[in-house]
Amino acid sequence: MTATIQTKKDRSTYYILLRYKDATTEKKVQKWITTDIPIKGNNKRKAEEKRKEILSELEQQKIDLSNDVLFTDFMQLWLENLKHSIAPTTYDGYEAILNKYIIPYFGSKKVKVKDLTPAHIQQYIVSKLKTLSPNTVIKHLRNISKCLDSAVRQNILAFNPSKRVEMPKKIKYTGSKHYNEKQIEQLLNNSKGDPLEIVILLTVFYGLRRSEVLGLKWEAIDFQNNTMEIKHTVLQGHKKQFRIDSTKNDRSNDVVPLASIIADRLKLWKSQQLQHKALQPNDYIDEGYICTQINGSLIKPHYVSAHFKLLLTKIKMPHIRFHDLRHSSGRYLKYLGFDLKDIQVWLRHKDIQTTANIYLIYDMESKNEIANKLNDKFTNFNN
Repeated sequence: MTATIQTKKDRSTYYILLRYKDATTEKKVQKWITTDIPIKGNNKRKAEEKRKEILSELEQQKIDLSNDVLFTDFMQLWLENLKHSIAPTTYDGYEAILNKYIIPYFGSKKVKVKDLTPAHIQQYIVSKLKTLSPNTVIKHLRNISKCLDSAVRQNILAFNPSKRVEMPKKIKYTGSKHYNEKQIEQLLNNSKGDPLEIVILLTVFYGLRRSEVLGLKWEAIDFQNNTMEIKHTVLQGHKKQFRIDSTKNDRSNDVVPLASIIADRLKLWKSQQLQHKALQPNDYIDEGYICTQINGSLIKPHYVSAHFKLLLTKIKMPHIRFHDLRHSSGRYLKYLGFDLKDIQVWLRHKDIQTTANIYLIYDMESKNEIANKLNDKFTNFNN
């Protein structure tokens, strides 16, 4: 069996073309499956993930196709089929949603896949919106929809009931904040000696994601050629921590210049790590990471977010999320006069539209500058 990504004449969405031999007739069969993934918007990667998901499902043939299978059992088997075709972090997220929300809700109802209707899904939405945000419920529905697409492909359902419900309206996050140049300077000065000092310095300077700064290893630092490679990440899942030899996307994997001020601080920190190791010869944990605690163990992702909040309270600075330091880095580049392309390259955004969406939103300082210039011009009109 083979599965390839295809397009049709309208070139609006991607399709998967299945080619296989019918077990009964021995004839070669072709089957088109729509992915509902639009071509516009550089979605080839999403289509490829969908192709792998479909092929894995059909090749493993582990899903119970009987008419009496419960929806919860079907979904568990569907997820198990995906285990080797999706990223471990993605699987971890799917599994957490399934076990914490979907199974407890539908398990008590004992509804079979063949009997599942849009009303069942709509009732789930109404129930979960009482305690969860619309954006979180939308994530649940995406997983349910993917599972039921599989049921449709296998002729268990005539249509996907989750696609005939009224979806919650997605709430666009508007709470993103950033520090200006003076606040960045204040943060760097006041975080000296803090457990997150190195983490904050590297994040602000290079605009790194939390997973990227924690994933930095000494092997990625080349003091001779003054370069730093961003290639390894550390992420926190629902059950465990993931250490992955890849970044969020291909563009994020990059080699950046090692500025002299960063090189000097890293050399000092490396010598301090060696001192810590000498004082704890039997207890020191040496895994080659840069952002570590005194005993050498890697600083955990959750600790970064929690301690950063405590640090801001301690030094009496406005509270922002740790991820907003990345936005602060981009805004600072904008303040220094760099254009969108420069910011995209430095922050390693996948495409410039992402950069534009974030940094073309004018803040109050930019608006004040415009207002002041207009005020000067209009003042002349009144003379």
